[in-house]
Amino acid sequence: MKVLVTGFDPFGGEKINPSFEAVKRLPDKIQNAEIIKLEVPTVFYKSIEILRSKMCEIQPDIVICTGQAGGRSHISVERVAINIDDAKIEDNEGNKPIDKPIFFDGENAYFSNLPIKKIVEGIKEIGIPVEISNSAGTFVCNHLLYGLMYYIQKDFKKTLGGFIHVPYLPEQVLEKRNTPSMSLDNIVRALEKAVEVSIIK
Repeated sequence: MKVLVTGFDPFGGEKINPSFEAVKRLPDKIQNAEIIKLEVPTVFYKSIEILRSKMCEIQPDIVICTGQAGGRSHISVERVAINIDDAKIEDNEGNKPIDKPIFFDGENAYFSNLPIKKIVEGIKEIGIPVEISNSAGTFVCNHLLYGLMYYIQKDFKKTLGGFIHVPYLPEQVLEKRNTPSMSLDNIVRALEKAVEVSIIK
């Protein structure tokens, strides 16, 4: 079994992105499944293209994309992606789409087909704050989740896929008063548990 786990590069003036920092620290095997790690750019469309190319190359059984959700206190297991890009800031190549559909031939929304409630239960059991989120936003994280599920519906029908948002790391909030964060160790443990639960679904 192959599990592809992705994280983003830093964006919005940050020097690090906790999503890929955590992905890099995942073990190479979980429950005898091979863990393939991929950094994707915080760039509209390019992120989807790179993800799809890697999926075509390795034919993963499970894809879990991760991203930073600054301001959230919990690990957020996303339920749904919507077919809209509506950026408040520019991506890493200066793109700032406003009210633009991601794919004109796509559904209004796609739901993750990961066992999201079992993932939440599993992460709670190891003592890490976690919740189901019903909005992945309208920036590149939602964009990537939508693209992932669009291609799962079209080309990778047996693949499980979804998205998990993670909080800032403590070092990212030193100058951000009253902003929650989570240790890298706990983010790694949460992602490892999410992979484990998805494998034994």
